[in-house]
Amino acid sequence: MSTWKRIALIVLAVIVVVGGGGAYYWLIVESHAPGDAEFAIDLSEVRRLADERTGDRPLEIHVEKVAAFSFPATAIVAGDGWSKRDVPVFSYQLIFPDGSSAIIDTALSEKLGQGNLSSFDKDAYASMEKAMGKAKLIVITHEHMDHIGGLTEYPDLPKILPSTELTQEQVDHPERSVPAAFPQGALDGYKPLAYDKYVAVAPGVVLIKSPGHSPGSQMVYVKKVDGTEVLFIGDVAWQFRNIELIRERARLVTQFLIKEDRRAVFGQLKELARIHAEEPKLAIVPGHDGKVIEALVANKILAKGFE
Repeated sequence: MSTWKRIALIVLAVIVVVGGGGAYYWLIVESHAPGDAEFAIDLSEVRRLADERTGDRPLEIHVEKVAAFSFPATAIVAGDGWSKRDVPVFSYQLIFPDGSSAIIDTALSEKLGQGNLSSFDKDAYASMEKAMGKAKLIVITHEHMDHIGGLTEYPDLPKILPSTELTQEQVDHPERSVPAAFPQGALDGYKPLAYDKYVAVAPGVVLIKSPGHSPGSQMVYVKKVDGTEVLFIGDVAWQFRNIELIRERARLVTQFLIKEDRRAVFGQLKELARIHAEEPKLAIVPGHDGKVIEALVANKILAKGFE
């Protein structure tokens, strides 16, 4: 049985037990931001840290679409109905002027998809896996299987772990990665990255701690050589519509499937909406929005295919 068939059965059971329309509204439609939902990003500090690291900032950002899920619209934006929506899975590659590279997110293998994928690109996965072997830096926006899975499945993990900056929270919560899992003992002796609010991990690359969707969630700010700014927000929002409307995923998803901190995510959505209004040239990249990716490729902010 697919994940979403199981969810549909849970919906029916909960509605029957709890009581009709009120339960349906609360689980599927309601998505008002709590008044105390707050989160702040100090862009001036993030930019300072990005510029402070010595060396050249990234020259290019490449993207691979590795796979896709298909979810009901209301799973993405509460109240949007039950028609199916494409939820693509991406990995990103930063290319530096000296030819070195970094990876943001590592998608997932076909095996980890467990039959729930609507598509899988074996060539894209192979390209990403090859790029991981050459990268000087690998960072993960959060520890869910469709972002960390390519890392956990990498065939020569000891080779790339020294270049991988997993955070303390990502290491401390392996239950959030299931069915992805590191091999037994693979992280023995590994020293995870611990930081408070922001940390620069490469010239032009700053991590922004943003727990909520998962304990180890973080955004990745990238400033290219030409001054272009891109903010990879992981799954704070699956698609840009979450930010435009400041609407979360259906509570059925956030509370019973993802088990996220809904108030924290609302605070982050409010802050991202503010930043988008005040800084429209800063490209915000949700975790699974194919339309945003296509627009960024068309505007030459991203390039398709890893080097």
